[in-house]
Amino acid sequence: MRVVIAPDKFKGSLSAPDVAKHLATGLQAGFGKGIEATRIPVADGGEGTIDAAIGSGFTRRTTTVTGPLGEPVKADFAVRDQEAVIEMAAASGLALLPDGPTSQTAKTATSIGTGELIRAALDLGCRKIILGVGGSANTDAGAGVLQGLGAVFLDKNGNELPGGGAALAGIDSIDFSNFDVRIEATEFVLASDVDNPLLGASGAPAIFGPQKGATPDDVTALDAAASHFVDVLAAATGQHAKFAAKAEGAGAAGGVGYIAIAALKAERRPGIDVVLEFTELEHRLKGADLVITGEGSLDEQSLLGKTPMGVSRAAQRNGVPVIAVCGRSTLSREQLTDAGFHTVHALTDLEKDVQKCIAEAGPLLEQLGKHIGVYLAERTENKEYLNV
Repeated sequence: MRVVIAPDKFKGSLSAPDVAKHLATGLQAGFGKGIEATRIPVADGGEGTIDAAIGSGFTRRTTTVTGPLGEPVKADFAVRDQEAVIEMAAASGLALLPDGPTSQTAKTATSIGTGELIRAALDLGCRKIILGVGGSANTDAGAGVLQGLGAVFLDKNGNELPGGGAALAGIDSIDFSNFDVRIEATEFVLASDVDNPLLGASGAPAIFGPQKGATPDDVTALDAAASHFVDVLAAATGQHAKFAAKAEGAGAAGGVGYIAIAALKAERRPGIDVVLEFTELEHRLKGADLVITGEGSLDEQSLLGKTPMGVSRAAQRNGVPVIAVCGRSTLSREQLTDAGFHTVHALTDLEKDVQKCIAEAGPLLEQLGKHIGVYLAERTENKEYLNV
């Protein structure tokens, strides 16, 4: 019996590698000898993407970059040959704000550390860079990425501007004389499911700014500053910079999506598709008898392209039945069946107290894994097999 375990993280409880480890331990305890558990931690392009890359043969690298408030932080990225995977939250994430998001951090948080991570990957010879976005602290239209790559923003008096979205209101020109020219020879992939533009009622400041501490007045100011930045960038690099502000995905990660499209010429792709590609999940499904996937909460958002759906689609294409595990599920039986899941097992089936599920997710997952292993052993002994 060969089982592929391909879960996302259980947010707030366990990383994807830990979820896979606990499930594998339980499976082997329940099935006994004769089961092979292949662990492939996955993600949807946001938090956990580095773990997925490491689990697929990439090497973890660590460097010191500028954090969202200007402080030095150590950030990981992953490298395999000439390909790198960068998780921008590692350098520019909300989780790096020591006191959480406030109106002040909404205006001053910068994505410069993400640009510095890109430069670190270039220094290692990488010429394909996957940029996983999500969980960002900044609403700076991605300007910090350009600063991290050597661009200098100047006001009308020739003074260098600090980072952050609010400062963009004072930008007069951009000095690209020290900009990293290796960008031109590098392929970028923007791993993001966000389809918002940069500006306006559905733009980055309006939709995501409040989550980062922005007040209504801050949102208005940040949107105006980002619009001004687009005009200045277009004057420096060409009108494509204006068109890019309206592109789907430009509003991702406080506007880092915009700079990825406008300046890095990135191809935007759904995060789960990118991750499943570099993990080579479909190839590793060959010959599998069962796939187990899951995430902390199976809900309506899961159906919109989150990890379990991507894994389920890949399993169905390869004729392999798929089981989901989760902390809890709010989906109906019909929705789960339509999503391709043979069965779904939730931690709340074992423990009704959600807080205990979060605190004791590891042991509970081992119980679920053991239950699945016993079930598979019984079906195998009776020569009964799961139907796709």
